[in-house]
Amino acid sequence: MNWTKTQSTDLNKEITIREKIDIELFIDRHPSWKMEETGSGLFFYKYEEGTGLEAVSRSRAQVQFSISLLDGTMCYETGSDEVVEEFQIDHSHVETGVQEGIKRMREGDKVKMIIPSHLAHGLSGDLNKIPPLTPIVVDLNLYKIVR
Repeated sequence: MNWTKTQSTDLNKEITIREKIDIELFIDRHPSWKMEETGSGLFFYKYEEGTGLEAVSRSRAQVQFSISLLDGTMCYETGSDEVVEEFQIDHSHVETGVQEGIKRMREGDKVKMIIPSHLAHGLSGDLNKIPPLTPIVVDLNLYKIVR
């Protein structure tokens, strides 16, 4: 089959439009989430304000999180209050959308992010619990910044 660049572009546009509709319907079902959309398509809502250090590139972030699908299916979570994950901002395996969102945070902030698939796991999903071309909902607590 001869697949053209134009066909790929058109397919990507269609996928993006469908995801945007799904995300907007999800947000409509959660009116208390005062989502702000970034230029990349990330939706971000800070529901608890922290007072600690700001997250910046190359810092290490200790976080607590949960990741679910728009239908509510829980995919991953850190668990109890004592459990944290640590990663280097802008230099790790963590989703592009989380990397973008965390740089809007400071220690103690708690946020909800809706991350479209192109900023999450894209065409392949995570090959485990997140299907291909699937937006994810991330609830993230920035526990600590290590510089």
